[in-house]
Amino acid sequence: MYRLDNRKGRVDRALADLGLADRQKQLAGSLSGGWKQRLALAACLLHEPKLLLLDEPTAGVDPKARRDFWDEIRRLSAVGVTVLVSTHYMDEAVQCDFIAYIAYGKKLVDGPSAEIPKQIGLVTWTVSGGDLSALEAALKDAPGVEQVARFGASLHVSGTDEATLQRTIDAHKDHGAYRWKKEEAGLEEAFIYLMAGARDNFARDAA
Repeated sequence: MYRLDNRKGRVDRALADLGLADRQKQLAGSLSGGWKQRLALAACLLHEPKLLLLDEPTAGVDPKARRDFWDEIRRLSAVGVTVLVSTHYMDEAVQCDFIAYIAYGKKLVDGPSAEIPKQIGLVTWTVSGGDLSALEAALKDAPGVEQVARFGASLHVSGTDEATLQRTIDAHKDHGAYRWKKEEAGLEEAFIYLMAGARDNFARDAA
């Protein structure tokens, strides 16, 4: 707040914008994780910045608080504030206009969020039903299959050689216990794929 004018007015406005006005007399240490994050964001906005750097801003908060926090980030973006966010959550990353994946200090890929899977050339099939553990084991080293990842009650089977992957999928499609569907690869599939090929700094140094 150094050299800021109208400090009380700025504080009141920031608290109101972040829904904290009713908690103005509450000790910060008694706030929940989600409210503490809101308070931290309110403090960042006192000097009306044009650029915000947020390092894992929703770590440790509940899903409702995460959603509310991202609503605030979108509101700030809409009024011209550039927001740079680091996150491990792909459902948060997808809300960003532009994404860069970084592993062990190196950038793996960057671009508009919708274009990342296309840049990699990843093709994905989802499969549900039956004994998914057995199917996962059978697909692990199958031709064209570069990645098999469990997402809830389904498997996401991905690869970059579409023709070879298609032949492998066709060989399993006749098994009536499973339901197959070809879908566009998402950011999480892309992230898992890229991380699988990234090398740990220490592992490289040790070699």
